[in-house]
Amino acid sequence: MTSIGFIGLGRMGSGMALRLCAAGLPVIVHDVSQEAVATLVAAGATSAESAVAVANAAEIVLVSLPMPDIVHDVLLGPNGVADGSAVKIAVDLSTSGSIMAKRLAEGLAANGIASFDAPVSGGVAAAKNGKLSLMASGPSEHWPAVEAVLQHFGTAFYMGEAPGAGQTMKLVNNLLGAVAIAVTSEGMTMGIKAGLDPARMIEVLNQSTGVNSATRDKWPRSVLPRSFDFGFAAALSHKDMKLCVDEEEALGVDPKFGRLARDLLKRTLDEVGPDADFTAMAKVVEADAGLDPDRPA
Repeated sequence: MTSIGFIGLGRMGSGMALRLCAAGLPVIVHDVSQEAVATLVAAGATSAESAVAVANAAEIVLVSLPMPDIVHDVLLGPNGVADGSAVKIAVDLSTSGSIMAKRLAEGLAANGIASFDAPVSGGVAAAKNGKLSLMASGPSEHWPAVEAVLQHFGTAFYMGEAPGAGQTMKLVNNLLGAVAIAVTSEGMTMGIKAGLDPARMIEVLNQSTGVNSATRDKWPRSVLPRSFDFGFAAALSHKDMKLCVDEEEALGVDPKFGRLARDLLKRTLDEVGPDADFTAMAKVVEADAGLDPDRPA
């Protein structure tokens, strides 16, 4: 079987890597957290001391990392994946933006490595349960091999050969997801101020035309119980919205709603805290309306 490398064992990456181990595939892992590595080794993976060590042992290397610059350094930096002797295909599962995807494809191609961007959507639970959606782009001749790996994580959609096509699709998805939280926060705050029961409001919305990903999942799981722990950091969502706004502007699209979501996420980080979940956007909107955002459920 083809050896698979996995770099980046955070909340999303660890769930995906564990699924590869559960499928009995030979997996070589690396992360700055030794605790995260130990968890994967206990599940059957082999550890490697560096990114290049992973790429010296695995033909396909997947990365799941928090920021575009980190992805660049791991793939193309000194002792990075591009310097590996075994790697033939590199797959970026992170949300890095199309500009970075094009840079990565060019740099990896110079070393004879095929590059795929395949950002994921669905959250931590979906990563563990194999229910993610993945938006992938890269050379068509290598897609069957990549799809065979990605299918362990959920449903993979091939967006074409153009580097960054998967990233653009992911930014569109994240734009709609973040704006759904923002507008649901506004609507729910309006109803609460008028004396409506929030749980009843969500019940109505989910049977009506106002239903969206926020009313369907995020409010029942994290906002109504006031736990604000859906599992996606506001800092990462803010990064995504910055990438989205930049890409919209580059394409000549006025990012009206992207800017609103980006700015609300920035306020969430400033006012709720740097470790806030992105569902905490609701707390900022509520506070603006004079509600106590720290009230119990």
